[in-house]
Amino acid sequence: MKKYKFMKRTLILLCGLLISEWSMSQNAGGMINRPQKNRKNNKSETIMAKKQSDNRAVYSFTKYDNVKNFDEGLAAVKLNNKWGFIDKTGREVILRKYDFARDFSEGMACVELNNKWGFIDKTGREVIPCIYDGVYAFNEGLAEVKLNNKIGFIDKSGDIKIPCKYEYINNQNFHYCFKDGFALISLNGKYGFINKNGDEVIPCIYDGARDFSEGLALIALNGKWGYIDKNGRKVIPCQYDIHYARDFSEGFAAVKLEGKWGFVDKNGYDVISYKYESAYDFSEGLALVKINGKLGFIDTKGKLVISCSKYSNVLSFSEGLARVCRHGKWGFIDKKGNEVIPCMYDYAFDYSEGYAAVMLGGKGSLNGKWGFIDKTGKPLLLKN
Repeated sequence: MKKYKFMKRTLILLCGLLISEWSMSQNAGGMINRPQKNRKNNKSETIMAKKQSDNRAVYSFTKYDNVKNFDEGLAAVKLNNKWGFIDKTGREVILRKYDFARDFSEGMACVELNNKWGFIDKTGREVIPCIYDGVYAFNEGLAEVKLNNKIGFIDKSGDIKIPCKYEYINNQNFHYCFKDGFALISLNGKYGFINKNGDEVIPCIYDGARDFSEGLALIALNGKWGYIDKNGRKVIPCQYDIHYARDFSEGFAAVKLEGKWGFVDKNGYDVISYKYESAYDFSEGLALVKINGKLGFIDTKGKLVISCSKYSNVLSFSEGLARVCRHGKWGFIDKKGNEVIPCMYDYAFDYSEGYAAVMLGGKGSLNGKWGFIDKTGKPLLLKN
């Protein structure tokens, strides 16, 4: 029965893709008629798409050169080297005119135009002009801005609240961002934390650090990592090898000792034994681990609840589904390990706000065309 349901789902998805591609290839022919069952009256309804000028279909499934996840109801999309935004009907609601764009956060999105950065609102209005050398998303009411290779913070009115005096870190994974009321900063090659008034509440004395997460922050001294609280007190000693400790998530942190990964709680107690070749953050009650060369998910007791041995790559759960890769194709599994979205895409992002970005016709995450699917695998039809 499970095998039949899986084959049926795969056939439905493939039919959907064929219909989408067919609709783009027609030179004439009016309308697409695709029957769908109406749950209320069990009758068929017709989905029709009609082009204004010559009656050709105006919908497609994958069309964009690059996309980002849906956040706050909108997703950034790229076509012909310009970025704009679509809504969940597939309609472009903010014109594609930007050189780059990031997700919406707290009602605003970072955009780049002519090598300068600013912010737009959900109507597409440029509420903070593109005058900065770099910016990052608003978080807790403040956003990172870069001027003359120095970093500071602005509020949503565009007023500079914390002067641009902190060192720029040339690392795409590192951004100044307020979390839990504190922002990680760097001065003279050392790291510390400021509050929203710009006061240096934890001095810049550390060789490395990460943002606060669940009340604790990773810090590095003399080549080892540990954790401090918001008072700067070391609650877990610096004993973990460099780059081998992760942020706290759902009360646990993955750490590595003597070549193996395990998990500690916020008191520093070892709660899941050191036996894994790799381990990642808990998400939705499960953590991805690798043991004896095989991937799987454990619960907070350390029990293996999902075996993923048939997949070459697996990522953490998001909105109840996890990305998996088999033979170079990506799909999704649920928390029972069932492959609910078949591995048929050349790449995919995690689910966000009910949709996942997927790519067809490329290699890895490059050179293909992107679109979106919902949690049943149904494509979001994109207007041409």
